[in-house]
Amino acid sequence: MKSKKKRHKKSAKHADAEYEPVLYDLQVQLVKLQRQVIRDGMKMLVVFEGRDGAGKDGAIKRIVHHMSPRETRVVALSKPSDREQSGWYFQRFAASLPIGGEIVLFNRSWYNRAGVERVMKFCTRDEYESFIEDAPRFEELLVRSGTILRKYYLDISKPEQKRRLAERRRDPLTQWKVSPIDRVALDHWDEYSEARNQMFARTHTAYAPWTVIRTDDKHAARINVIKHLLAGVDYKGKDERLLLPNPDVAFTYSEECLKLLAR
Repeated sequence: MKSKKKRHKKSAKHADAEYEPVLYDLQVQLVKLQRQVIRDGMKMLVVFEGRDGAGKDGAIKRIVHHMSPRETRVVALSKPSDREQSGWYFQRFAASLPIGGEIVLFNRSWYNRAGVERVMKFCTRDEYESFIEDAPRFEELLVRSGTILRKYYLDISKPEQKRRLAERRRDPLTQWKVSPIDRVALDHWDEYSEARNQMFARTHTAYAPWTVIRTDDKHAARINVIKHLLAGVDYKGKDERLLLPNPDVAFTYSEECLKLLAR
């Protein structure tokens, strides 16, 4: 038993030792990408969705860490005000979209309505149906206007989510993340799975496809989401050798892939 534990610790340390150099090389590539975005006036929008505890904050933090704060924005909108609720659903999100030369990352997005709002009954059935029909149209307009749009869903297994949420509640540095929604996330696991599947089926399109990232291994998830993000855009100094995502960690949504997703 001791020998197995020692081997496990040794392999974990080895993985950590490999992670930092690879992450550094990819962050250098991200800086090169941003230079191209600024130079050409490109508009880049990256949407992150996923279950609570799946690692959205950590992935976004590694992406923006060395990027220019003037041309990079992370958007994490709070609960809509009464005024915002009276307007067009996409209106408050549209106000945060990138302009030329910017990279904007949404830490949750309009897809809140397809997940939390649907499961927790924060919207009506009619409001949900209107959203799920309009989302692909909204995204098509963004892409046709020249916005580079990437949509990532971070998937996590139920045991790992349970472990991370418990750790979040214990750690005084992460307790700010705990919300009433987090506390009941595991109780609604099946409903969130069904909501996710419907979201994929009705909003995965050729111009705005969903990419799934398996996140039980945080390091692998971060590395592969960055690789995928970089691989899909042309920029000066691009090193293709660094940008081959692991297909077991990062893959495009399909009906067949639902068998691989955490239920």
